[in-house]
Amino acid sequence: MRTTAEDEAVLRRLRRLEGQVRGVATMIESGSYCIDVLTQIAAASGALQAVARQLLDDHIRHCLSQAAQASADVQDERVDEVSQAIARLLRA
Repeated sequence: MRTTAEDEAVLRRLRRLEGQVRGVATMIESGSYCIDVLTQIAAASGALQAVARQLLDDHIRHCLSQAAQASADVQDERVDEVSQAIARLLRA
């Protein structure tokens, strides 16, 4: 389980990202140069990927370490779950 401090750090990053996305919308509304908009979209996308990596890292550190104490079936289930999450992130 994540700590409150970890959750707060993720939420701060997401709020900053939310501001970035609003900024992109404002750029489009104001007719900003397409390359500048695309640059900001790439930055927002990278920030979202960083949040995903942090959550995955937290999950591996906390949930998988707890699963190591559980039965083999639970361990297999958790490893499959993480493998599927990684596959989704790699496709994104």
